[in-house]
Amino acid sequence: MSTSVLSTPRTYEVRTLGCQMNVHDSERLSGSLEAAGYVPALDGQLADVVVLNTCAVRENAGNKLYGTLGHLASQKRDHVGMQIAVGGCLAQKDKSDIVAKAPWVDVVFGTHNMGSLPTLLERARHNGEAQVEILESLEVFPSTLPTKRDSTHSGWVSISVGCNNTCTFCIVPSLRGKEKDRRPGDVLAEVQALVDDGVIEVTLLGQNVNTYGVEFGDKLAFGKLLRAAGQIEGLERIRFTSPHPAAFTDDVIDAMAETPSVMPSLHMPLQSGSDTILKAMRRSYRSEKFLGIIDRVREKMPHAAITTDIIVGFPGETEEDFQETLRVVEASRFATAFTFQYSIRPGTPAADMDGQIPKAVVQERYERLLELQNRVALEENQRLVGTTANVLVAASEGRKDAATHRLSGRAEDNRLIHFDVPEGSDVPRPGDVVTVTITQAAPFHLLADAQPGTRLEVRRTRAGDAWDRAQAESCATDAAPAAGAVSLGLPGVRTAPNLLG
Repeated sequence: MSTSVLSTPRTYEVRTLGCQMNVHDSERLSGSLEAAGYVPALDGQLADVVVLNTCAVRENAGNKLYGTLGHLASQKRDHVGMQIAVGGCLAQKDKSDIVAKAPWVDVVFGTHNMGSLPTLLERARHNGEAQVEILESLEVFPSTLPTKRDSTHSGWVSISVGCNNTCTFCIVPSLRGKEKDRRPGDVLAEVQALVDDGVIEVTLLGQNVNTYGVEFGDKLAFGKLLRAAGQIEGLERIRFTSPHPAAFTDDVIDAMAETPSVMPSLHMPLQSGSDTILKAMRRSYRSEKFLGIIDRVREKMPHAAITTDIIVGFPGETEEDFQETLRVVEASRFATAFTFQYSIRPGTPAADMDGQIPKAVVQERYERLLELQNRVALEENQRLVGTTANVLVAASEGRKDAATHRLSGRAEDNRLIHFDVPEGSDVPRPGDVVTVTITQAAPFHLLADAQPGTRLEVRRTRAGDAWDRAQAESCATDAAPAAGAVSLGLPGVRTAPNLLG
């Protein structure tokens, strides 16, 4: 792959659609582009190269892509030399169809050859025609590529790619291939490098993160990896996503409970509470096993916050099946549930199943599920009013923070907390940790408003220092920002919320 520096630096922007794996991939794409001499576009600036990193999980993914491409077409006509690249799962799936539908696209690349993007862009410019390169197997493990991280305090580390499951609703295995695991030493070396750079929180990623080790024959490898990562000095928070209930074992629960830096939060995809539907989905667990995992996690970590994914309206779902989902949701007491209305994904077995549910029925069930989950989430959050939480301050989490003069961050259990900074208090930097008292609860967040006359408890961290350095570098200055200065953070990739699993 050519990495020659461009004579005239061109600007780029990476737009991310999809799950955390896509966000992580976008950091690799940004790193590869910068290694080849591209520079990030400024906020509000039309980039010379726009990269769309796509997702294929949802039905409207294609509509969103082509709608965005249509908008970019008019911009490209007015911006001489602009290039548009499409990558990710939808590119892997649709291949040459993208250029056929949107001939103004310059490059289409798949999930297995992200590192080829700079070369493909250069080739498209030289040849004056679109370049489509879709590999059917992994070229290099993504974590070997250069990285431009979106955060100075948190980092993603991919421990595996691909999936060996055959869920009937999921197209991911056909797009990302069979599971491939990194060696533990390589994973830990990347974590150490992130910590050396100021990161204090790491999220381990995999399509099926707790089957890690299947490729080199160690069924206990994931629990061992959590414990080993917990020994890295300076790493304060370890998270992971997404595990599969069928492969979730007690040694992982023990590793979570016994490793202080592994956070008390768990994303455990349910998908359905009906055993009949789980069987039709080829989810190799049943509701009793799922609830048993939840019980054992809470036995070892009583304050753990558990989140999930749920699909409503899978083919053949009866009202009785849906009632089983409501039963499991009520019993599980999820902090958050990412709920989806089933949509046909061409190429998946479920697309051809009998018993497709009418849209009106799916919508009505979906609304009932949301009502229940919102009630449960609010009840669980209200139990936290009056308790204290350690919040890792984010560059920006809340859309209303500027208007309310609050800052935001994540508690150890990953709940979103908005807090105010009393007059006279030190202003925390992104990456610092504040200790706050919860004063109010809502279904999706918590508030921590200080009492009059109190001061905010702030712990300055290495991650906050790293944020200072990044700000100084971005401003081409040698000095850190003045005390008390607050920024909403560095320009980052654009993301749409979704989860693996």
